[in-house]
Order: sequence, then structure tokens, then C-alpha cells
Amino acid sequence: MLKFLSKVKIEFNALDPRLASCMEFLAQCNARKAKESNPSCQIQVKRRTDDFPPQITVTFVTGVEETFDATSTPAQNIRNMILEKGRNLETEQMFREAGEKWPVVIPEEELKLPFKGIKPKKAEEKPQ
Repeated sequence: MLKFLSKVKIEFNALDPRLASCMEFLAQCNARKAKESNPSCQIQVKRRTDDFPPQITVTFVTGVEETFDATSTPAQNIRNMILEKGRNLETEQMFREAGEKWPVVIPEEELKLPFKGIKPKKAEEKPQ
């Protein structure tokens, strides 16, 4: 998960009963496997003393910053959103390195073509 990020900032009040998502996400970030995937990712924890709701702010390696409301979003959902966005970034990078335009535009006429499908071979047709 951290391989797509350059910075993670977790803010919460330790006395706030809604901090579970922040603590779980922090534990995921501090896991050995996560740290090994990107040792240069900065992880900042800001313990607050006010009534500010718990939040998690991540900065992707592209510089895009995204903030999650940790009071209503489970840590696993935040992780999944980061992974999904990261995979999209990887795909975009692969296309750009190959000299292809991004996003890929499929011509309208190709979208309307029928899909013939793949017909599986019957057991008796397969060579033994």
C-alpha cells in the first residue's frame, strides 16, 4: 500500500471514541511488509487535544493529496481505495512509458461490435 504514497498524515484525539480507524490504519502503515514496500514514505502522527474529527491524509507519489474522514470510513476501505488508485497510477505509467495516450479511448464503433465469445473445446475434441 505504501509503495504508491509519499506521505501519510494521521490526525486524531486519543480520547475520541471514533479513533479506531486511525489506529488500525497506523498499524497497517507500521507493518514490516508495508514499510519495506516504500521506506521513503513519511508517516506523521498528529495527536490533537481539540474536538477535531479523526482524519487520514495521504499524498500519492504523483503529488495528489487525498483526505479521508476516519470517523465514518473503516481503515480497510481507505486501504482498498489507496490500492485501487495506485493500480490506476501504475497502469497509466505503463501506457505512458510505452508511448500510448492516456486515458485509452476505445472507438465507439468497437464498443458496439458483438462479442463472439470463446467456445471451450469438448472433452472428446481435446488430444489425450
